[in-house]
Amino acid sequence: MTKDVIALTPRMPDMWALLAGLYAGGPRLDVSAGADGAVLRLCGPQGRPLVSVEAPVLVKVPGEAERLLGQEAAVPFWWTEVRASGAVPEAERLAGSVCGRLALLLDGRVWPEGAVTTEVVDITAVAAPDDGQPVVDVLTESTAVVLADRPVLALTPWLSDVFRTTTATGRALQIVTPPGVRVSPPARATLLQVPNRWVVQDPAQGYYDGLSGAVLRWQDGTFAPAPAAHGTATVADAFTRVEPTDERQLVVAFRTVRPADNDLVLGRSLEAAWRTLTGAPPVGWGTAEPVNLPWSPRQLTDTARDRAPAPTYLIAVGQPDRPALASLRCTRTESGVEEEVTLTLGYGADEIPPTDRIESLAEALVTDHGLTTMLTSVRRASRDLTAAPRLQAPHTPLAFTLGARDVRGIGLTHARRPPVAVSPAQLGPPSAPALHYPIGEGTDAEAWTALRLLATHLKAGVPGAP
Repeated sequence: MTKDVIALTPRMPDMWALLAGLYAGGPRLDVSAGADGAVLRLCGPQGRPLVSVEAPVLVKVPGEAERLLGQEAAVPFWWTEVRASGAVPEAERLAGSVCGRLALLLDGRVWPEGAVTTEVVDITAVAAPDDGQPVVDVLTESTAVVLADRPVLALTPWLSDVFRTTTATGRALQIVTPPGVRVSPPARATLLQVPNRWVVQDPAQGYYDGLSGAVLRWQDGTFAPAPAAHGTATVADAFTRVEPTDERQLVVAFRTVRPADNDLVLGRSLEAAWRTLTGAPPVGWGTAEPVNLPWSPRQLTDTARDRAPAPTYLIAVGQPDRPALASLRCTRTESGVEEEVTLTLGYGADEIPPTDRIESLAEALVTDHGLTTMLTSVRRASRDLTAAPRLQAPHTPLAFTLGARDVRGIGLTHARRPPVAVSPAQLGPPSAPALHYPIGEGTDAEAWTALRLLATHLKAGVPGAP
């Protein structure tokens, strides 16, 4: 099984510390580099990498070690992730020794604590030839399989690298975990992309899909649904064992379009939403987890410009005491620069989501940030925003906002008269109004029916729509 070991150190792992770590396997192992030098690999003689050492990440955002590992760490700190291949039994101890040496030299800590060692690990087996792939447990023509066991499966730089590599080679990424592992929202979004899969190994039932519940079996080099006697996929009992919760999540998904000019600063619409709903801006942003950079719309914009014309995917987080996480996708389109944001906030049983601020948020986004659409919903789910491999409660719509451009295209008269008991509020300037449709209170499943009727009505007003 692939083993993750992480060194959390107050000082940067310099060349000498890394050399001391890399000598954990003695002088007989080779060192190679991948991902443009961002990953070092300890390899057996002419073999596949046994251990990969990721480039250290300086984390300046409070709460990230606790969110992802359940372990506190004072910021700033350096996060150095080491992964051991399951192909060689000694590789796990080798990863623990690499991190143990880094922690000893740099006054740090190792997660998990039981992995700490500083001994030289003698590797006697030789792995399969190196084919340029990241360290994975099983590699077939169609699939890269990773076995993972950590409190929260996050979209780490390593996982992002594996995802890019498997996509480029036409393979599926399948991550196998025990049933106690939870996934972060960015990792869940990645595993939702076909043909990727979150595979849960249940002691009683074998394997099942952690997002759909489908019973799986290994066939033809990949995990695929195991059909029942009647030919349809079956759902694992473990997936349907849902424990009721009074915790809730408020989800705000919106899209903005602004003209592409030199003065455009990205991320300000997200910051406006964050301030409206929490009273403070985001704390940090990054391209992977842990989120490592202090919040800065201008630095975020520079990153997106450097990557253009390719889209840029970013993550933002809030203060540890108010669980909030957002994904932000920036894309250059014919209309300008489009930002797609999904902001999720977690609330305990004794906390009230600020649903009374949604209309004022819509007003601000319409007036100042070029809002095109916004859908707000509530669902019963974990306050910490992670997802267990269980059936998730559905979202219940609260409100939908249609921006001025689409209102103009549909026609204000048509858009103001939906075939449901909804009275839209007009937002923005009278010359270019947007419409905000309150749909429900977040408790009535019938709100989905109202939203579907509203969507059908609005679509019918689009010229040329079928």
